[in-house]
Amino acid sequence: MFDDSIIKKLQDITGPEFASNKPEDLYIYGIDPGASLPRKVDFVVMPKTVEEVQNIVKLANKKKIPIVPMGGGLTLSGLTLPVKGGIVMDLKRMDRILEINEKSRYALIEPGVTTGQLKAYLEQHHPDLENSMPDAPPSVTIAGNALIHGSGYLSQKYGDHGQMINGLEVVLPNGELCKLGSCAVSEFWFARGPIPDMIGLFISSFGTLGIITKLSYKLYPKPKLRTCVFGLAKDPNAVPELLHGVTELDIIEDVLLGIQDKPEWMKGYITLITYITGNDQAEIDEKIKILKKVYRKRGARYMKVPDRYYDIFLEKPQFAAKAADFRKGGGFEYVGAMLPLEKIPQIISKGYEISNNHGIIPTMGARIIGKAHNIMFFISYSFNRADPDDIANARQALHETNVEVLKLGGVPWKPELEAQKMIMNKMDPNYLKLFSSIRKLLDPNGIMNPGNWEVEN
Repeated sequence: MFDDSIIKKLQDITGPEFASNKPEDLYIYGIDPGASLPRKVDFVVMPKTVEEVQNIVKLANKKKIPIVPMGGGLTLSGLTLPVKGGIVMDLKRMDRILEINEKSRYALIEPGVTTGQLKAYLEQHHPDLENSMPDAPPSVTIAGNALIHGSGYLSQKYGDHGQMINGLEVVLPNGELCKLGSCAVSEFWFARGPIPDMIGLFISSFGTLGIITKLSYKLYPKPKLRTCVFGLAKDPNAVPELLHGVTELDIIEDVLLGIQDKPEWMKGYITLITYITGNDQAEIDEKIKILKKVYRKRGARYMKVPDRYYDIFLEKPQFAAKAADFRKGGGFEYVGAMLPLEKIPQIISKGYEISNNHGIIPTMGARIIGKAHNIMFFISYSFNRADPDDIANARQALHETNVEVLKLGGVPWKPELEAQKMIMNKMDPNYLKLFSSIRKLLDPNGIMNPGNWEVEN
């Protein structure tokens, strides 16, 4: 238990309305949208400025209070739930778009800026530029998604969202402010190098090394026209070669896989959704012809997009829950796995097996990242939020999927606590030792999101 002086000091920093230890305010911060177990929260704070973040971290460090940074809080895998209690730092009030650099194509933003907010701002003020968006609600923060290696509809061309980070401003566990990337030397936030690149330390470390207060994020030219070309395949073994052929064309913006047994017409098929762009309809038509030939040669057939689905598949973002939430009670959880392209047939087979064994409608899909250098394959498990047994059933399916992903040579994406331990058990011991040493050096009091990526001595 913490004495009343802590909440008073937090309120002195943020103002009384933006720091609380009242149960009615804390409740929502102890749960997340997925199947993770609820956690105890002692305080929630909502800073507005970098200085407030620094002062909160300094107080937490001095009093050895755990602190967990939170953006949109929509990761599903409990990454912003305080494993050991303490402070949840909700960064939504830090929501300024500080700069749009049109020539060097980047946005400088605070950590509370959402994907929908930036998209709307660009459409109004910079209509020739666009940002890559994840398959998630528009309330997801750009920083939060990028810092977990998120992916989106431009990832086939440009890589995952972690690769789209040019620079960071970080509050370290001792409260000091540090800039990473070109902004450490220059007034411009245009690149990660050519100085030593330490930005990667803060990607997928889940807030265990510091709190991001500014982020430079890449923007891209916005095409005039955009459409999607459907293909259907029945044999999972044909998919790696099919995707290899589609991505080597260098004419596509994005490509997605969809595999699910509902609605009935999708059962037994692997749906390929390829997005193309162009300056005029003639260019679009020519690309469609090329894709149709590739589909036929690589084990798929062209399918005309049903009119009732066309606009849905062109939405930005694609909200994955529309295709995953089948059960009474409205819950779904998934294992996202980073895998080599050639492992798609095996993971599809395992996805069907695990889903059917747990009485869950098979629902799978994949995003192709960086010209098929990598895929993010997901297997979704729906559950009834009002049924503890059903939630436990989904958790067991998640566990079994993580086991299979690691066996196949993949790595679970944004892993929950149990999956983190499984990854660390398989990790090169010197990698683990290096990460642990860096963490102890930066955070000797162990206040930053403790429990996550925690190496047991």
